Parts: sequence; C-alpha cells; structure tokens
Amino acid sequence: MPPQPQGYHHPQTLEEVRTLWIGDLQYWVDENYLSSCFSQTGEVQLVSVKVIRNKITGQPEGYGFIEFISHAAAERTLQTYNGTPMPGTEINFRLNWASFGSGQKVDPGTDHSIFVGDLAPDVTDYLLQETFRVHYSSVRGAKVVTDPSTGRSKGYGFVKFAEESERNRAMAEMNGLYCSTRPMRISAATPKKTVGLQQPYAAKGM
Repeated sequence: MPPQPQGYHHPQTLEEVRTLWIGDLQYWVDENYLSSCFSQTGEVQLVSVKVIRNKITGQPEGYGFIEFISHAAAERTLQTYNGTPMPGTEINFRLNWASFGSGQKVDPGTDHSIFVGDLAPDVTDYLLQETFRVHYSSVRGAKVVTDPSTGRSKGYGFVKFAEESERNRAMAEMNGLYCSTRPMRISAATPKKTVGLQQPYAAKGM
C-alpha cells in the first residue's frame, strides 16, 4: 500500500499532540486571561489560545483549547496546572489532551480506552486519571462526562491508555475497585463514528 500524502500536520499519536483542552471555564474567562495564566512560567511558549463560543449568542461554551510550541511544553503545563486553583477564582484548572474527547477523529487502532461507570459525583478528570495512573504508567488522560447545562457529572467517563496491554489489564484488575466513594464498573469503550460526548459508547444489542 503506497504511503498517504502528508499534506498537513495531523497528530497520529499522543506524542505529536501539542494542544490542551481546558474546561469548567467561567463566563468571564477570555483568551487574555488564559494567556496570562500559562505565560507566567516564562519557558512555556503559547502558539494560540481559543475560548469556544456559541455561534449564535456569542457566549462562551465553558471550554477552550491551548496550543503550545511542543508536546513537551503542553505536557509540562498539564502536569503542573491540572487540578490547581485558577487565579482569582475558586475553580481548579481542568485540563486534558485535546485529542481526547474534543470531537477530533481518532484512529481506533491507536485509541486504547476503557469506559468507567458508576462514578461518584465528586470524581473529576484528574482524580479518575490518577486512580489509574498509579497502577499503569501508560495512562494518557481521563474524561468524566458532564451535563453541558449543569456541569454536573453524568456518572461515567473514559480513561485512555497508550499501551493496549495495560488497557486490558486495567479492565480486569480495576473493575469493582473504588474511585472516591463508589466501586467502578469498567468495560471496553467502543466509540461510534465520531469521538464525542453525544454517543460515547455503543449501546448493547443488535
């Protein structure tokens, strides 16, 4: 099979992704505020910052994207800021890799994810991620699905792994273990045609 033309940069692996997703943004948060938050370190160089707004009303949708000069710079920011307080607010930074849950198409051959159900209301992306990361070094992100209108957890989420073998181990070893106050119910994540929140996993049945 001939190689496909590389006409533009399209991340094929997590190591090529250099954009972070940021959520739980308050209505007044704009690009200037986010730029000031992440430019304080000096070494981290931002390429672009974008707060997503409703196309009809122009009001912020509560999330955005931050692109860095490199994957390493994005990873440093994710590790440093995720779960820490946002300046001037009582809200913590909620960061994740933009390739996970942002609506981008993902090659299913490289997407080793699991579905995690029965989550307690207080479980965040960060808590879910760290619950698995302490056992599996290839964990690359976690996403708790929330109700867009209320911001409350829907009680389930996804954890993404770089290694299929660790994904398979986690499904066997972590099922029934506690995350916060409830035992987790784990199964394989089977994305529909697009990776998004509308149809996060295939329903059982034919």
